[in-house]
Amino acid sequence: MNIQTVGVIGAGVMGIGVAQNLAQTDHQVILIDISEDILDKAKYEIRNNIRLQSFFQKSDNRKTPDSILEKIDFSTSYKLLENADFVVENVTEKWDIKKGIYPQLDAICPQHCVFAANTSAIPITRLASLTKRPDQVLGIHFMNPVPMKPMVEMIRGYHTSETTIEIAKQMLSQMGKECVIVNDSPGFVSNRVLMLTINEAVFLLQDQVATAEDVDKIFKGCFGHKMGPLETADLIGLDTILFSIEVLYENFNDSKYRPCPLLKKMVDAGLYGRKNGQGFFVYQ
Repeated sequence: MNIQTVGVIGAGVMGIGVAQNLAQTDHQVILIDISEDILDKAKYEIRNNIRLQSFFQKSDNRKTPDSILEKIDFSTSYKLLENADFVVENVTEKWDIKKGIYPQLDAICPQHCVFAANTSAIPITRLASLTKRPDQVLGIHFMNPVPMKPMVEMIRGYHTSETTIEIAKQMLSQMGKECVIVNDSPGFVSNRVLMLTINEAVFLLQDQVATAEDVDKIFKGCFGHKMGPLETADLIGLDTILFSIEVLYENFNDSKYRPCPLLKKMVDAGLYGRKNGQGFFVYQ
């Protein structure tokens, strides 16, 4: 299938990254969110991200921020998706929010359109059940920052067809990415392991076993990780981390996924990490 127009639902950190990556690889993008203020902020963030990225990726063929932004339509209307070939959904990790989106997509998007949930933990089969095309729904778990991460986790739902998998692989290849295909299970592979690691690191901080700096220093110095678990949590967003762990706890009903009280307190206090300047560390 010739994938030309891609809808991106949600203009948060992940949606911004997906939209930017798609536009930089010559896709026409429709970025949708609930308000013009959010979309204006997304446009500002994409412009800044492109400028920052240019410092790390030198190229004679580098595109200007304006030429990339010209490929993105910023809108609050799902109506623009009536010609979309592919849609990537990136909204908040809450079932009550996500469940209202897929019936709208199903009603507006053309029959050939594939839906990909960029979710950290919510089961793909459950999301697919909200549509009349469950064989055309799969998960694509992009990593942050999206334009700079070459690998994604692709999740096959119960009904996902081989044709859908191949279409998604084609689009990812166009974006310059490889994928590892896994089966549907809450948290999949990456977050089923990562969220436990982050949650336990927060318990270490709560129990005063070590400072945030020292927890991360051990992971970077002893294991060669580029970022420690608490820096990683700040990058993802502590609110997203908490939502993901709560989804794992709800789905597995296993106490090992019990969210650390300190994590819940920090989210209640509005300390989300890099996205608003303070989490386990302070950002300017």
